[in-house]
Amino acid sequence: MAKQNPASSVKVLAIIPARYASTRLPGKPLASIAGRPMVQHVVDRVRQAARVARVVVATDDDRVKKAVEEFGGEAVLTRRDHRSGTDRVAEIAAHLEAEIYVDIQGDEPLIDPATIDAIVAEMVDDDSIQIATPCTAITQPNDVMDPNIVKVVRDFDGNCLYFSRAPIPWVRDNKAAAAPHHWKHVGLYGFRREALLEYPTLPPGELEAVEQLEQLRWLENGFHIRAVETDYDAISVDVPADIQRVEKILQERAAS
Repeated sequence: MAKQNPASSVKVLAIIPARYASTRLPGKPLASIAGRPMVQHVVDRVRQAARVARVVVATDDDRVKKAVEEFGGEAVLTRRDHRSGTDRVAEIAAHLEAEIYVDIQGDEPLIDPATIDAIVAEMVDDDSIQIATPCTAITQPNDVMDPNIVKVVRDFDGNCLYFSRAPIPWVRDNKAAAAPHHWKHVGLYGFRREALLEYPTLPPGELEAVEQLEQLRWLENGFHIRAVETDYDAISVDVPADIQRVEKILQERAAS
């Protein structure tokens, strides 16, 4: 049986990778949303997570670091040549010690603090979990077929079997009695320090290259990833039109 740890004894560090360059939205971390840079929205939301002790922005650009410090946040400059956000987070973990690291995407200004807490809680309750990530039920049929929405399938213990841009599981017989559940992967991760530090040393595999999904590197190298069910459906900012979408949601929340 997994050892039960009191939450108060676990130090949790949240890291937000925020790369300046973006093909579709240059300078994305500093994009203005409701009068504030996007990275500030992300930091403010993460700070609301009850189980997070410290929040650090990991960036490759002085402009982002300066902006974060101007609103009272903490930022660290990292190497520019990282191939993934996980590599950038691992660089921070090599210098800042914690028991659990939460990797939050820097382009999700509406990130749900409760989902962050749920990931941490799962890892606190079961110290055999090296990596945890959220998933949410897909309710729209078109989303199942959308290659931009990453799907995940799990085993009986809630561990991830595979991530794919394809519709998994595939329904072979539409007349079958079984009604499959499709789950969307939400790109947020909780890591134990040892697992995170090992990531940059792991060889990329064929599946990661084909699907263009970095989380498959963990599975191809024999790691287990626990998927935690959540109602949160991530809304990321990838193009200018997404900013208007987020601002509308913020306005609706303020008015309610």
